[in-house]
Amino acid sequence: MTGASPLAAHAAAPTREAHETALPPGWRITDEGTARHLVWRSAPGIPMGDARVEFHSGGTLLGVPAPARDGHTFRLELESSDAARLTDLQVWAGGRRLDAPADDTRQGRRGSFAAAQPPAPLPAGAVDPGTPGSYRTATGEYDLPPVRLPGFKAPVEMRAVVVAPAAARGARPLALFLHGRHATCYKGAEATGDWPCPAGTKPIPSYRGYLRDQQLLASQGYVTVSISANGINGQDGEAEDGGAQARSSLVRQHLAHWADWATHPATAPAAIRKAPKADLSKVLLVGHSRGGEGVNRAAMDSLYPPPATQDGYRGPVRWHVRGTVLIGPTIFGQNPVPDVPSATVLPGCDGDVSDLQGEVYVDGTRGVSRGRALHSAVYVEGADHNFFNTEWTPGKAQAPAEDDFFDDPDHKDPVCSPGSRTRLTADQQHRAGSTYIAAAARLFVAGDDRVRELLDGTGRRAPSADPARVLTHAVGAQRGAGFLPDGKVTVTGARLCSAVDPKPAVACLGEDAHGVSPHFATWDTGRETGRRAVALRWPAPGKAARVQPASPLSLAGARSLALRVIMPPNSKGTQLDVAVTDTRGRRAVLGRVTADGLPGSDRTASYWARELRVPLTAATRAGLDLRHVTSLELTPRSRAGQAWLMDAWAWRPGTPAVQEAPLARVDLGRLSVKEGDSGVRTYRVPVRVSGHGGGQVRVYVMDPVTGEAKDRLVTVRPGRDDIAVAVQVKGNKRFAYDVTHDIVVKAVRGTVVGSHRGGVTALNDDPMPKVSVTPIADRVSEGQPLRWKVTLSEPADTEISASFSVVPVTAGPELSTKDVDPAWLREAGGVEPDPELPLSQVPYLGVWASMPAGTTSTEVSVPTVKDTVTETAESVRLTVTDDSGAPLPGGPVLTGTVLDAS
Repeated sequence: MTGASPLAAHAAAPTREAHETALPPGWRITDEGTARHLVWRSAPGIPMGDARVEFHSGGTLLGVPAPARDGHTFRLELESSDAARLTDLQVWAGGRRLDAPADDTRQGRRGSFAAAQPPAPLPAGAVDPGTPGSYRTATGEYDLPPVRLPGFKAPVEMRAVVVAPAAARGARPLALFLHGRHATCYKGAEATGDWPCPAGTKPIPSYRGYLRDQQLLASQGYVTVSISANGINGQDGEAEDGGAQARSSLVRQHLAHWADWATHPATAPAAIRKAPKADLSKVLLVGHSRGGEGVNRAAMDSLYPPPATQDGYRGPVRWHVRGTVLIGPTIFGQNPVPDVPSATVLPGCDGDVSDLQGEVYVDGTRGVSRGRALHSAVYVEGADHNFFNTEWTPGKAQAPAEDDFFDDPDHKDPVCSPGSRTRLTADQQHRAGSTYIAAAARLFVAGDDRVRELLDGTGRRAPSADPARVLTHAVGAQRGAGFLPDGKVTVTGARLCSAVDPKPAVACLGEDAHGVSPHFATWDTGRETGRRAVALRWPAPGKAARVQPASPLSLAGARSLALRVIMPPNSKGTQLDVAVTDTRGRRAVLGRVTADGLPGSDRTASYWARELRVPLTAATRAGLDLRHVTSLELTPRSRAGQAWLMDAWAWRPGTPAVQEAPLARVDLGRLSVKEGDSGVRTYRVPVRVSGHGGGQVRVYVMDPVTGEAKDRLVTVRPGRDDIAVAVQVKGNKRFAYDVTHDIVVKAVRGTVVGSHRGGVTALNDDPMPKVSVTPIADRVSEGQPLRWKVTLSEPADTEISASFSVVPVTAGPELSTKDVDPAWLREAGGVEPDPELPLSQVPYLGVWASMPAGTTSTEVSVPTVKDTVTETAESVRLTVTDDSGAPLPGGPVLTGTVLDAS
């Protein structure tokens, strides 16, 4: 049968061998109109969560696919240049591989881990912020007209729940909560990501999941509000920043209303009129998961305004953000706000954002600005992602909910499976979360320095959080000069390693690691420059590792040297002697530090740094010139082992007042242009530099063919064209797919970055060739192949491919799995001949036609086998399918008949 259709080009594999090999199980390439998609389908459903699902090829990020409504299917639109990159396909989300068993991922094969033994509790702190205050609380809600946000088709709700102290006098600080990305609508046991919610379904009240936290803060005198963001969750699948700017806009829309109500109380909803006046000069933002990234962006946008075209709030800033609390947050842009204090809660058993990338909110602020804001990481052993929100917790939620840490009944995790000694119950976890949110409020907003020791790595606990084991480390505040591997340093006796690098010999964590490190969370590039640590490995004690900065450091006035050191998970009693040397060659051993690794498995992010402090009194006694310290030495005193030095700081107690620096802000944009019919045109990636002063950013330019990035350090100032990335687009009259030229940018010094990704997309403007099919041998005897010729109406500049799926025949007997070559059946359908099935009942079974760029025809075939059974003629029918796997109306149909050979 002959037919013609303007089929979409499918992604091509880079070699002949790849063409002859089927994609991995669960993968296929489909067409829809003139676009082609790489599609992966998971047998188990993938719950809607906060971590970004990513397709990787050859160890690098290929792209972020769009989820289908079925919860199983993910589609990534491909470009012509992606053809050379489809090797070793993998699916990742938050550092966890989704398309392979847990013991077959890059984290290393599952090791043998003993059941974790919790250590003795830390000493109690001077104050316990988890103790309820003296105020009674009152609860109410408001529901305002929805708002329109850039890039979102449907309006977003303005709904919130308010918990406030009753009968409190005077203006009270305001704490605003923003939930993360979760399912939006439900009916019975079914949940979806739709927005608006279809008839017969209800919105999931995620915003009500922090009532316990709100009630604790309200009892202590804070006005609290938790806002709903289902309208963003249901529409952020195609937002390049994952919805961060939209969430910031929503937060600031609510704050603007609170500012209005503080000035004109009579205009406020009833729930607000019953509450004390909110003091907008003292605002704490609390965000969970993508909500954490959203409130971080809101804090940034409140200080350094975003581009008006990207922003959903255009009014004045009438509030002051004193700090943020980020719970299991994402940070896709790796763009923290250096001058707004933060406390980042890292759940040790997070099964959603499982790489604990939120650590970047701490590490990513080093050296960027003045370093006076405290940035704390709060590691909660045994906590999962969801249970900080009661509406995401089974047994407490109105809608369907689950424990996000995947528990394999056949391979119990010794750290995180329910019932293990280190795993927290939902109530224990939520109580710990409430306590440390209140700790951040008391330090950042109320200015109570007594609570700092719970957040800054001093090693104290809040009894209200018991029995949770909570560890902290920090940067900023009263820390002075630091030994930073990211800067210009010389290392001897150890290895200066890279946080993100595809080469195992260069990367900080090698292939033998069990689990991952929050400090080494990946970004948009497969390799990063200037993000480093010092890796120590010793076969026996005694060999010193020395870190020498380019210029001497001053430790004068400090009380201690505070080191952040990663110990391998489950290790015990690692000992390191710490010494410093001054410019006169005088050396002093400051003391010995001892630390254990965190409880961990190959499914946890337990390579996390412990804060270890040694007093500087020994250096003073030895007469060292602490104003001119030239080197730091770490000498292992325990048996063979490993450790990683993240940094070391001059430390003294106290929480200084923070004055936000006038920084430059960088935002990238995207330009889409038609390629044209001839000539070469040059375009520039849109870049906006605003704010004040000057600073440095690192710019990565991505190769559209290989995906590899080249980087350079750029000094920027507002109003100048410092980041000049030119893209050449060559016009022609032959069909090809769109080509995207991307750049990404990261702050280095004196800057903040809003929209971190942008580029130029060259749009194909030529019609796709039509595909026709003619039979070569469509009526054969058993043992001979059925053959058809697939022809293009004209050549293209990309490989044109079409898949033909087997569908039921319209009449007579159908070929079965025993009538075709078993090797072909295994490769094309992934099944064996037995049990015998009609070919149309084998999922995704079909043939693949590929015509490389510049060619116009190819053959497809179905090889048959000869048997000894006398039977009537049997046939097969194949048709072109669309992106969902359904037959494409009007497309070519291949039919073939096989005659009995006996």
